[in-house]
Amino acid sequence: MNYCFLTRILFAVVTISSSRNICRTNAFTPQVMRTSSGPSLSNPNSSHQSASALSMVQNRGLEKRREGATPAEGGMTLYIKAASDGTSIGDCPFGHFVRMVLEEKGLEYELQPSVQETKPSWLLEFYDGKMPALRHRKECYVESDVIAEYIDFFFKDPPLKAADKEVMEAAEEAAAGLFPAIAQYLKNTPDGDDADIEKKENLEQSLSTLENHLTIVGGPLITGSSMTILDCSVAPKLYHMQTGIEAFKDNAINVETQFPALAAYMEAVFARDSFQKTLYAKEVVTWGWGNARS
Repeated sequence: MNYCFLTRILFAVVTISSSRNICRTNAFTPQVMRTSSGPSLSNPNSSHQSASALSMVQNRGLEKRREGATPAEGGMTLYIKAASDGTSIGDCPFGHFVRMVLEEKGLEYELQPSVQETKPSWLLEFYDGKMPALRHRKECYVESDVIAEYIDFFFKDPPLKAADKEVMEAAEEAAAGLFPAIAQYLKNTPDGDDADIEKKENLEQSLSTLENHLTIVGGPLITGSSMTILDCSVAPKLYHMQTGIEAFKDNAINVETQFPALAAYMEAVFARDSFQKTLYAKEVVTWGWGNARS
């Protein structure tokens, strides 16, 4: 395993610790040790275990890597939340995010929508059943941001990071509070009470922050003209927001009139092949949020 990648994953895990990017969360600790050929992920029962923030980078329950240090294409299986029928694609925006990254990279992968009863035993035993989970041959990664970083680091064409680091950081900051604000508003019941109005205003503030950023960069995407990991992350969340506000909030926020730059951004990113190929029906989204609201 490449140490530069491990360093970047460490940064990713630390920076996202306050906003989990999985459809179900539980903390766990990885084990990383050095072998003669470089760093390797240890047996969880080894006496050489060491606690680390690299909690999403491990291959416990799987065979150790026998390939070279750089992963090759092929052999990818993505486990994601299933819909109400237990077999079709569910409503998880984090799974959608990872699928968009895979599509932007043009990587082939097998998709496995799963419920608790159909998750593989190694995923339940060693990863607490967390999804999305990407198994790439002998290794497995959970946490959508970490999966995306793994894919972008080892499969560089096309790159999904803005060339201007400051612009990328500004975009990340502008989108930082978006999904928590969306989730709090869509889950709140009863609709229209004082708490609901407060959560609506909180979401509008997050949208205003994103609107201001998009106005500055000029679009059509979140850092300008190039597609990035952040676009892949934000687009599914905005789709959930759009669908949920229509279904549950009587269109209380009108993005087109209140946030025109954001509306233009949504039109642009929703039109991309990576979004269209990974899209699921609005009914699936309302099913998921309906469960959260009950």
